[in-house]
Amino acid sequence: MLPEESAVTPEADASSAGAVIESPEPVAEGDGSGDPAASATTVTDAAPAADPLGIARLYGEPLMRMPTDLYIPPDALEIFLEAFEGPLDLLLYLIRKQNFNILDIPMAQVTLQYLKYVDQIRVRNLELAAEYLLMAAMLIEIKSRMLLPSRKSDVEEDGGDPRAELVRRLLEYEQIKLAAYDLNAIPQFERDFVRTQIFIEQSLTPTWPDVEPVDLQQAWLDVLKRAKLTQHHRISRQELSVREHMSSILRHLQSSRFVEFSELFDIAGGVPVVVVNFVALLELAKETLIEITQAEPFAPIYVRLAYSPA
Repeated sequence: MLPEESAVTPEADASSAGAVIESPEPVAEGDGSGDPAASATTVTDAAPAADPLGIARLYGEPLMRMPTDLYIPPDALEIFLEAFEGPLDLLLYLIRKQNFNILDIPMAQVTLQYLKYVDQIRVRNLELAAEYLLMAAMLIEIKSRMLLPSRKSDVEEDGGDPRAELVRRLLEYEQIKLAAYDLNAIPQFERDFVRTQIFIEQSLTPTWPDVEPVDLQQAWLDVLKRAKLTQHHRISRQELSVREHMSSILRHLQSSRFVEFSELFDIAGGVPVVVVNFVALLELAKETLIEITQAEPFAPIYVRLAYSPA
C-alpha cells in the first residue's frame, strides 16, 4: 500500500456542493505487477469543512450542506411597487401618471392599460378582481358608446358625453383622497407624539397664600349664613291658670253691669294670655256664671254676670 494523491478533473459537476479540495488518499493497487493500467485509482470529491452549527436548521436539526433538490416556486417572492385601494384609485393613477386631461380621457389607452392590470390580479386573487372587473365593464361600455354613432334622442337622455359620470366620480374620489392625506399629515396623539409627564417633588416648607380683607369678609358672611341655618327655635315655658283668669273676669264684671267682649282681653300679655283668657270665658259661660248677649246682628257683643250681686 502506497500513498498517492487523488486526481481532480476540471470537468467536475458545478452543481456539486462545496469546493473540491485536493487531499492525499490511500489508493489500493492492483496485483503488484507495477502495471499502471492494472492499478485502479478512486477519485472522490472531498467534503468541505463542516460548520459545527450548520448553515441552517431544519426542524431543529442543523443542516450541514445545501440540499440538491431544493425547489423555489416562481411566485415565492413578489414585489408590489404600487398598491391601489380600489378601481377608482387605479384608474386615477393611470390618468395622472400619463398626464391625461381628466375632462378628456382617452378611453382606448386607459381601458387597455386597466385590463392588463386586471388580468394580473385575476391570476392571483379572483375575489379581489371582482370589483376591478366591474369597473372594467364600465370602461368598455363607455368606450363602445363613444365608438358607436349616437342618435340625437340618446344624447339628450344621457346628457351628452358618456364619460361625464366617470369624470365626476374620479374628481370626487381625488378630493376625498387629498383630504385624507391632509388629515393624515396632522400630528396625532400616540402616533406622532406623546405627552410627557414630569413628577416634581413638593417642597418641605409649606407656602401659604396671602389673605385679602375681601376674602376674610366673605368667610365671615359664610359663617353667619351657616349659623342661621342651624339655629334652634326656643319656646319659653309660662304657667297660666284658667281658674285665675276666671276669677279675674268675675271681678271685672262685678264693677260694671255690662262689659264689651273685647275689653275682657289683655292684648299686651301676648297670644298665650289671650287664649287662656278666652278659655276661662267659655268655662264661665258653661257654668252659667255669665251671660253673653248681642242686641242685633253685627252689633257689639256684651258680657254680664248671670246673677246680680247682693
